[in-house]
Amino acid sequence: MRSLPDQSLGYSDPAGLPALRETLAGYLGRVRGGSCEPDNIVVCNGFSHGLSLLARVLAERGIAVEDPGHPNWREQIDGAGASWHPVEVDGEGVRVDRLAASGAGAVLVTPAHQYPTGVVLSASRRIDLLDWARTSGGYIIEDDYDAEYRYDRHPVGALQGVAPDHVIHAGSLSKSLAPGLRLGWLVVPSALRDEVVAARARGDRFTSSIIQATAAEFIERGDLDRHLRRTRRSYRQRRDALTAALRQQLPACGATGISAGLHVLVRLPDRVDATHLAATAAEHGILVHALDRYRASPARDQPGALVMGYSRLAPATSRKASSTSPP
Repeated sequence: MRSLPDQSLGYSDPAGLPALRETLAGYLGRVRGGSCEPDNIVVCNGFSHGLSLLARVLAERGIAVEDPGHPNWREQIDGAGASWHPVEVDGEGVRVDRLAASGAGAVLVTPAHQYPTGVVLSASRRIDLLDWARTSGGYIIEDDYDAEYRYDRHPVGALQGVAPDHVIHAGSLSKSLAPGLRLGWLVVPSALRDEVVAARARGDRFTSSIIQATAAEFIERGDLDRHLRRTRRSYRQRRDALTAALRQQLPACGATGISAGLHVLVRLPDRVDATHLAATAAEHGILVHALDRYRASPARDQPGALVMGYSRLAPATSRKASSTSPP
């Protein structure tokens, strides 16, 4: 507040403060292999807000979504007046071979760490997806929601850096800092930039200048990098403690997905009702979700699974649970 010039507290550019957009362009190039200029960045109030802007701009195209995928994103697309089309996810990520049949002109994907299955989009699927976009003239919306949290190796680079004319890269500070900040960004191809900014201007105009300026300084002086190094260690310990407890207490179940993010997918034995199990856990103060909650339609003839978050689960809690007698 002491350093902000007076004009920064007036009505500002709906694309975002120039200082933050410049900082983000450098950060994304250094950390995620992005390829963008500050002018390609549009600051928004978190990913859900950014998706609603994109859904308005891309409404006539229709948007394919991963299945299973986050139900909130389907609701955002619906609310913006666009149509969504589910496309199956398997062990290699989204089934790119089924995109053409969806009829959609855009696709929303989580390639670095699919939500909620935890798989990474395979190298061959990445190539196929980029080929689909170039051949069809479609757009890929890359939700890079937790790429900062990969524990066994460096995360795969962003798709946007390979095909900046066809990929809309979306990120936020919701997982790395706090969702209450409501700060995210879109890296938009030049062909769509003016439409997205116009959609922003017609809505809530711009994000808090104070939050934007603070974030720019926080990133610029290296505080975000230091925070991520510290929290990566913490979250890896929490994930390791949870998966160790699962192996000891529930050996018939398996935590799947890569060592990354803030959740694991736990596959259940045949004939175990995941929805009933999640409801029973909730009665005991344990919040987990059945995988079917994330599907466009319930799966048939597939084992159930639970989505379990561990960001607030201290390692000592998991170790205490694993020291009790198995059920």
